[in-house]
Amino acid sequence: MSDTDGKKPLGLGGGRPGQVKQSFSHGRTKSVVVETKRKRVVVPKPGAAKTTGTSNPALGDPSKRPAGITDAEMERRLKALQAAKHREAEEAIQRAADEKAREEERERRRAEIEAKEREDREREEALRLKAEEDQRKAREAELRAQKKEEVRKPAAAAAAPVDPAAAEAAESRAATKGVTVGAPRKTDRERDGRGAATDRDARAKAKTTEDARRTGRLSLNDALQGGEGGRQRSMAAMKRKQEKARQKAMGFGQKAEKQVRDVQLPEVIVVSELANRMAERAADVVKSLMKMGMMVSINESIDADTAELIIEEFGHKAVRVSDADVEQVIDTVKDKDEDRLPRPPIVTIMGHVDHGKTSLLDAIRKTSVVSGEAGGITQHIGAYQVTTESGAVLTFLDTPGHAAFTSMRSRGAQVTDIVVLVVAADDQVMPQTVEAIAHAKAANVPMIVAINKIDKYEANPQKVRTDLLQHSVVVEAMSGDVLDVEVSAKTGLGLDKLLEAISLQAEILDLRANPERSASGAVIEAKLDVGRGPVATVLVQNGTLKRGDIFVVGEQWGKVRALINDQGERIEEAGPSVPVEVLGLNGTPEAGDVLNVVDTEAQAREIADYRIKAAKDKRAAAGAATTLEQLMAKAKADKSVAELPILVKADVQGSAEAIVQAMEKIGNDEVRVRVLHSGVGAITETDIGLAEASGAPVIGFNVRANAPARASANQKGVEIRYYSVIYDLVDDIKAAASGLLKNEVREHFIGYAAIKEVFKVSGVGKVAGCLVTEGVARRSAGVRLLRDNVVIHEGTLKTLKRFKDEVKEVISGQECGMAFENYDDIRNGDVIEIFEREEIVRKL
Repeated sequence: MSDTDGKKPLGLGGGRPGQVKQSFSHGRTKSVVVETKRKRVVVPKPGAAKTTGTSNPALGDPSKRPAGITDAEMERRLKALQAAKHREAEEAIQRAADEKAREEERERRRAEIEAKEREDREREEALRLKAEEDQRKAREAELRAQKKEEVRKPAAAAAAPVDPAAAEAAESRAATKGVTVGAPRKTDRERDGRGAATDRDARAKAKTTEDARRTGRLSLNDALQGGEGGRQRSMAAMKRKQEKARQKAMGFGQKAEKQVRDVQLPEVIVVSELANRMAERAADVVKSLMKMGMMVSINESIDADTAELIIEEFGHKAVRVSDADVEQVIDTVKDKDEDRLPRPPIVTIMGHVDHGKTSLLDAIRKTSVVSGEAGGITQHIGAYQVTTESGAVLTFLDTPGHAAFTSMRSRGAQVTDIVVLVVAADDQVMPQTVEAIAHAKAANVPMIVAINKIDKYEANPQKVRTDLLQHSVVVEAMSGDVLDVEVSAKTGLGLDKLLEAISLQAEILDLRANPERSASGAVIEAKLDVGRGPVATVLVQNGTLKRGDIFVVGEQWGKVRALINDQGERIEEAGPSVPVEVLGLNGTPEAGDVLNVVDTEAQAREIADYRIKAAKDKRAAAGAATTLEQLMAKAKADKSVAELPILVKADVQGSAEAIVQAMEKIGNDEVRVRVLHSGVGAITETDIGLAEASGAPVIGFNVRANAPARASANQKGVEIRYYSVIYDLVDDIKAAASGLLKNEVREHFIGYAAIKEVFKVSGVGKVAGCLVTEGVARRSAGVRLLRDNVVIHEGTLKTLKRFKDEVKEVISGQECGMAFENYDDIRNGDVIEIFEREEIVRKL
């Protein structure tokens, strides 16, 4: 293999020599001589060529081919093989060219990145050098200024006048020694010269050390040599001196004048907050309190009187404020007459249940709301806006007529401008009609009487007008001042006259509001909607409510995320007298709360927190305002009264409120219904847990339990009852509460028997021989033993016999034997009273 040993290279006969480079581990290589074998060419014999005839010599020996392969097929295969080899060679060349181009592109990119990085480094270096140069120039300028200042100081000291007393003393000393002062001796001059030179050297050395100290470059030798001449100023002292000089030059040296502040002081304040309002250090405030004998920390609260003393001690002025002052940010400015523009009237439809209030409103709106209400009665306050054919815009409120919805009708009357009292012509003035009249009078709003169902055969509108006279409502037909219109919600008769009467009344009232001020309005209804969160139906009364406004409503606050009108469309703003659904509250407000727009979120949160605290304090005060005797009496009363606890969840706040009020009216001295919790929204696991702990059913009004709550109720055995009509709910709760009442027991006297003789029977005891003197003696009845008309014993009979036979009853005039159960003290002449008890089930 190698030619180093002088031997002949290894090879195959007839081959061409070549070299191959071998690679080994650790980077070693070796060249090896190899031989390339030539391809063997088979030349056909002359005789074979003749035998094959037209066969091509290049196609090889036909006898060695597979069976069935002709010369043409063999030639086609050879051509295909050559074309494939040619194609592979071209592809290899193309791949090599592509690889080379990619490598060149990578090299170019690498070079660009390196050039960019180098350029960035150079730029950063240049910026750093420039910054260092600027700092060095600033230091040099500062040193030059300091040196000039020091040069001026010695010059001023040299120019100072010589003390005359010291000069006279020197002259007197020279006179006593016989030496002329003006002509010192040579030795003195030499000494003085050497001393002066020494002083100059010392001053130069000290100046050098001083300069080195100022610049911050002080070597160890300079510091040690400087320390030999006496005490030197430290670096910290030099820096303090420079800082003072700089502040004096900039005018900071003078002590700032103390600023007197007006500190707002609530009833209770935290120490840290007090220090913050005074702009004083909290540690100083704590120190002052400790001097007063109060050991408090910065996180503790102090009362207003103590805080006022601290404020005066620090030289400030205390301004007492109340917690209620947070509500002063609500805009209560009176509007100017020129800013007030006409607004649509707010009309409330009121009346007795099933007198056609909602049907009348449907006819005006040309919609159908009644079909959507459970049981065909209105259970929510609906707010709608209607545009009449004449172009007038009216806002209608539809209130429930059922007795349970008193508070809803009251709210409707409070926010309204005109009340339309609906009375059925085929009926009479009913309790809720009277109640609606009272609400309208209390709210001091004008009333229009709509006599509905005029199309019915039995309609008698004159009777309605006469009945209204009993309640001080005198209509125009009876020479009064109350408008009355006969209408039919079914046929549409008289609707145009009703709308005309409403427009006329609104024109007389001249209703105006300022749409440019901060919005305020009343919450008509509130609910917790799945997916949308708390939703409040608000009737805007003043200003314009816009999307994005921050508001506070009752104990809740929020930011208007969306406004939805009565048609279900999203709007950007709502002006006066426009009812809208408001989304974006942090909780469900109470129906009847007032909505006010404020400037900032902090103000809204502060007002809501104050109202929550005030409500808690009010509830606590109401609970604490009882004496021990009252608590004991209440405990005794509670023991004697049976309670039916329930949990109420409703779809809207108004319905929950109406149900709670209806439940409070159910019961008597023995039984009452106790609402443990009422809320808005779906029934949750928390409600089920509370119901289980109290043994109470859960009442769902137009709401359902979610899946986890249903599973929990099944597991814990809590009953969930669903209702959509308030009639059914009240009736069922009444029936359930009636079940807690004790049955009434009544006694019926059925007979008397006189004891004639007493016998003693073995195994039985004493048996009374009796004569039934009145009525009937029954075995199953109760008996009393009377002695001189005094009840001695009351119980039951153990046996009732006629002769020797046990019988069920013995009639008057017959004799019988009686024995009492567990009682033997019977005597001749006693009377037995026989009676029966009857239990009567009581209802509320």
